Amino acid sequence: MEILKKLPEIIQGGMGIAVSNWTLAKTVSQQGQLGVVSGTAIDNVFTRRLELGDLDGSVRRALSHFPWQDMVQGFLDKYFIEGGKDEKARFKPNPMPSINLTKTVSERMILSNFVEVFLAKEGHDGLVGVNYLEKIQLPTLPSCLGAMLAGVDFILMGAGIPLAIPGVLDGISKWEEVELKISVEDNPDRHDYVQKFDPKAFCGDEKIPLTRPQFLAIISSDIVAKSMERKASGYVDGYIVENHTAGGHNAPPRKVGPEGVPQSFGPKDEPNLKKIKDLGKPFWIAGGFASEQGLKYAKNEGATGIQAGTAFAYCNESGIIPSIKEKVIAKCLDGTLNVYTDFKASPTGYPFKVIEMEETLTDPKTYEERQRVCDLGYLRQIYSKDEEKAGYRCSAEPIANYIKSGGTEAGTLDKQCLCNGLMATIGLGQIRKDGNAEPPIITSGEDFSSVENLVKKHNGPYSAKNAIDYILG
Repeated sequence: MEILKKLPEIIQGGMGIAVSNWTLAKTVSQQGQLGVVSGTAIDNVFTRRLELGDLDGSVRRALSHFPWQDMVQGFLDKYFIEGGKDEKARFKPNPMPSINLTKTVSERMILSNFVEVFLAKEGHDGLVGVNYLEKIQLPTLPSCLGAMLAGVDFILMGAGIPLAIPGVLDGISKWEEVELKISVEDNPDRHDYVQKFDPKAFCGDEKIPLTRPQFLAIISSDIVAKSMERKASGYVDGYIVENHTAGGHNAPPRKVGPEGVPQSFGPKDEPNLKKIKDLGKPFWIAGGFASEQGLKYAKNEGATGIQAGTAFAYCNESGIIPSIKEKVIAKCLDGTLNVYTDFKASPTGYPFKVIEMEETLTDPKTYEERQRVCDLGYLRQIYSKDEEKAGYRCSAEPIANYIKSGGTEAGTLDKQCLCNGLMATIGLGQIRKDGNAEPPIITSGEDFSSVENLVKKHNGPYSAKNAIDYILG
């Protein structure tokens, strides 16, 4: 596999949902670093932008470059609203992906990933990546095709061990049928559930040449890296090594309490960088290294550079709505900011970093008043019904529904709807029957020193370029 002669020192983290939007990724890429868009829930971001009127025309401009315009027109007819929907009107619901992907769902994934990557790459020759989560398997195959049609340079994946993805990228780049073994709960007989995807079904007779993007696995330990080296279905081009202070989902700690419940992180959860270096692949470290000193430390440890999330999450170009940025930065500056690991919040079962803030899902009153609903479904768990059928459930859905599908009431305790909450954080929250929008939830890394220093240096808001200059010194 070809290795780029000049790898970026800084990878801008792929923060979902659409915090790492195309605007942010493009700005970072134009500065010679790796800009990354988030692929998480990007299909609903795509349709909701159209429903809001695509006021700057960027989505439709990207769609005009998509190779198969028949597919494009159907989505414009269904979702685009000239001037935007009424602010109290609900966004249209989208069919959720399943193991057996429908044509419509696949096309939605293909188009949305194409648009986000195309816009991030438009007008320059810098590097752009897209970030996916191993825990969200069902949209992955058509999403990869859409990103590759737009010429994505890197695909990054964490929140699990993405053994199958290198081979998937090999196959799609050759227009071959690919498959993904789906993780299924309550499967004592170990039935195999496999999602198949044939990219040729969407291209007709026109097979556009595709370049296989480089693949970076996001890992938390040398043990996972060695597993990727031994068992991955294809070549792994490098690693991003996240420690437990990074934002979003974290790998579970090794220390557990009663009944196997995770309790806290400790020394055993620190990655062994020497062993990762010995694998001979490029790697970047993440989780509190967004500074000149952090970058120096990374290079001294043999890393190519660092990945940074929080420093970019609060810059002007990120997708977080300005009012939330302002509140978080104010808390950072007055010393009241509390970032903590919630071991129960995520329906995935993985620890999840959150910021404590009123009027968000971390506020007990807001959490209790929100009506439980699962209408986006990205974090649903798949469970076995029989040898041929699978069911779908989410521990953040209405409790009765979860129990009916084989879950337990205890399993719903303190679970939060990350899908709807993260959509609200970027201003795309669903409007409910009472006319109110979904409350947000804010995830972040623990280290806010870069944000604090940048805000003080620039006497207020700062740009992605400012963040890069700060890290490079």
